[in-house]
Amino acid sequence: MKMSHILKNKIRIGIVGAQFGAGFQFHIHPNSVVQAVSDLSAYGRMHLQKVYNCHRAYESLEELLKDKEIDAVFIATPPHMHANHVIKALKAGKHVLSAVPLALKLEDCIEVLSMVEKTGLKYMLAETSFYRQITITARKFYNQKLFGKIFSTTAEYSHPGMEEFFFENGKPTWRHGLPPMYYPTHCISFLTGVTGERLVSVSCLGWGDDSVKLKNNSYNNPFWNEKALFRTNNDTNLTVTINWKGALKNVETACWEGDKMSLYFEDSENKMTIIKNSNEIGLDDGGFKNYKNIVEKQDQILWWKTEMLPENLRMDSGHGGSHCFITHEFIDSILNDREPKIDIYEALACTVPGIIAHESAIKGGETLKIPLFNEKNVSSE
Repeated sequence: MKMSHILKNKIRIGIVGAQFGAGFQFHIHPNSVVQAVSDLSAYGRMHLQKVYNCHRAYESLEELLKDKEIDAVFIATPPHMHANHVIKALKAGKHVLSAVPLALKLEDCIEVLSMVEKTGLKYMLAETSFYRQITITARKFYNQKLFGKIFSTTAEYSHPGMEEFFFENGKPTWRHGLPPMYYPTHCISFLTGVTGERLVSVSCLGWGDDSVKLKNNSYNNPFWNEKALFRTNNDTNLTVTINWKGALKNVETACWEGDKMSLYFEDSENKMTIIKNSNEIGLDDGGFKNYKNIVEKQDQILWWKTEMLPENLRMDSGHGGSHCFITHEFIDSILNDREPKIDIYEALACTVPGIIAHESAIKGGETLKIPLFNEKNVSSE
């Protein structure tokens, strides 16, 4: 990586996209400065300038990328633009942090991979589930071998009411008819981001109701909700449920089940349940013998309060305290010339399986193979 253009201990970043892009801490990170912002709307640019106390604003990504004083960019634009925008930024010599997912098409994912490998620049996916407080705990438990063998993980992302975002000013948005499994990273990362396993096959079913609201969407998607059963290269099963419609909780949740210990993410971000096995014989409500389990309800450690973050970033932040971790990981990976933990291969691992899962749902649940890319293991915290 060429470091000569980077100010000493300061990464100069450009923020592109006013909605998700405004929720991070680059302006207070000790090793970064927000050099410029960009959004297609004047209001969006003003909002970003206010949040980041930044005086330099551009009307487009293309204009921002011409700024030679910018070292890295945060692409917080709509998902169908991610691949194109990331590739443009890499070609311009900028390190890239991108909102999820990596892309919406397999060929676009492969093209981004090729450009990352060609340029040698840093690419990181801003996947929030990787740095939720419960996921950090699960990763530490896994590295300490407390689970024994994790044989099953279940993850759910339910966002009922998604149709409210289908149209804006009478025109369809990118969300109109978006297949649920095209937005899989919040769920898949609960497993890949803990164990480093890779998903190798999937069978998926979808549910739709012939609603007129789904008609004529650009994805040709008939489903509101999808449920997938994945198998990993370590013969773990991962069940992923993604819902856009129904009488449902608004949740991003997961559980990890092992032969020695299991961990359950409670409704509250700050609560968790740990189940441990025992050899003590008990009776179920039918009078049949079983092994009693040990149930421990605990407060979740708030890792953002710890030395895992620079002192002035130790604050609660969006998506379960994850935003400060994403901010720090991206900046630190550039400064120390190392791959970020959610690098291009991790991004592929939690994006591509969803694309194949939707294909399976269209085919009535047919089991399909998932392409694998370069393997890597998750580093310990």
